[in-house]
Amino acid sequence: MTSTPGLRPITEADVPAVLALNHRFVDLLSPLDAERLLWLVGLADRADVVELDDQVVGFVLTMAPGSEYDSDNYRWHAQRFDDDFYYLDRIVIAEEMRRRGLAGFVYDAMEDVARRFGRMTLEVNVDPPNHGSLAFHQQRGYVEVGRLGEPGHVVGLMAKELSA
Repeated sequence: MTSTPGLRPITEADVPAVLALNHRFVDLLSPLDAERLLWLVGLADRADVVELDDQVVGFVLTMAPGSEYDSDNYRWHAQRFDDDFYYLDRIVIAEEMRRRGLAGFVYDAMEDVARRFGRMTLEVNVDPPNHGSLAFHQQRGYVEVGRLGEPGHVVGLMAKELSA
C-alpha cells in the first residue's frame, strides 16, 4: 500500500458513496436506501468510512449489545451471547482496492473495540458460499456458531473470542 488507510465517521456527505458501495455488493448484503442507512448510522456503535488517499473506498457498521437493531442475525447473537458480543453488521471494500490490507486494517480496529465485550460476531454467506469471505474469517480465527436462513440464502453465524 502506498498510503495509510484511515477510518472516520460516516457523514451525510458520504451517503451517496456508501450507498453506491453497498449497491455493488447487494447480493452479499441487504439493500440500503438513504433513510435506512442514516437510521443504521444512528443505531451503530461505529459507522465509519474507509479512506485511502482522501477517497472513500469502503465502509463498516458495527452494533454493540442492547441496540434496537432489527436484524435477525444481530438478534440471534444477542440471544446467544447476551451482552458479551460486538456485532459487525457489514463491511465493504471496493473490489479495485482489495488485496491491499484494507479489510485487515478495518478488522484490527473493530476487534480492538470488540475486546471489551469478549467477542466479535458476524455472519458470512454459506449457501451460496462466499468462499473468499469464509477463508478470510477462518484465517482470522472466526468459527461458525450457528446458521440462519432458507436454502439459497443461508448465513453462517460466526464468532471470534477476544481477550481484554
